[in-house]
Amino acid sequence: MAPTPVHFFSHGSTMMLGEESKSATYWKKCGDEALANGVKHVVMMGAHWATLGDEIEVAANPNPSKSPVAYVHPSKYADYKLNPDLPMADRCVELLKVAGLKAKKNTTFDWIHDTYLILIRMFPNGSPPTTLISMNARYDPHYHVKVGDALSCLREEDEKVLIIGTGGAVHNLYRNEWGQMLLYRDNFGMEKAPLSVMMDFRQEFEDAMTKNSGPALRRAITMLMKLPNYRDAHGTDDHFIPACFVAGAAGREQDKGSKVVLGAEDWELRNMCNSQFTIGSWESNQLISV
Repeated sequence: MAPTPVHFFSHGSTMMLGEESKSATYWKKCGDEALANGVKHVVMMGAHWATLGDEIEVAANPNPSKSPVAYVHPSKYADYKLNPDLPMADRCVELLKVAGLKAKKNTTFDWIHDTYLILIRMFPNGSPPTTLISMNARYDPHYHVKVGDALSCLREEDEKVLIIGTGGAVHNLYRNEWGQMLLYRDNFGMEKAPLSVMMDFRQEFEDAMTKNSGPALRRAITMLMKLPNYRDAHGTDDHFIPACFVAGAAGREQDKGSKVVLGAEDWELRNMCNSQFTIGSWESNQLISV
């Protein structure tokens, strides 16, 4: 059985939940394909939850609430039922510990829009049981590759597991231009083209994703943090780190030659680039046209 694909999704601003976009269409396509191919579990790392010290946590709140979403009407998310996967949380903690990571469950964590925005868009009628993995707040890229690697075996399960990292290809809130969104609720309104430094890093990110596979993918993604324009594209590390997690999950020796697709992309707030990548493909022909 072929391993399940791995997604890196750029979730963008909160308005990506409420507004239609190329990204939203692609997220729905990926969700439809996952269901058509029998996915039973989702394991996600987002960009808004990080654990201090040398630990990593796995969400195990049996009844999590949702953090409010700015600039989105509550009707878009308030009634969506979250579906925490407690048995999978135990499994993930076990796998992380076997890999030498200091992992534990968090039984009080409430979910944030970086993850449930994606779930609502992918699975509007209800998501498969889902497990959230925290980042570690030291934001070591190689540590998070190791986290992804520790959980990569889940891609081979008989009960299919879909692994997702949700962050941003270019995500620097300090460089965004917020006027169109604040005045007119238009997150896609752009009076000027993105800054060239943002477009340059966006291309570096695409090249790292699409021109590498297997262990080379891990090297290419972690190397991006050393580029001179990295800090322009990412004012903080939190939205980049899920890409390292994805590289760990989809960058094994046996993943050499995996197909990589840039499925959709939207620019918001002038300088935020929301690129959507899929690494690997479904073994069956249960694919959905956009």
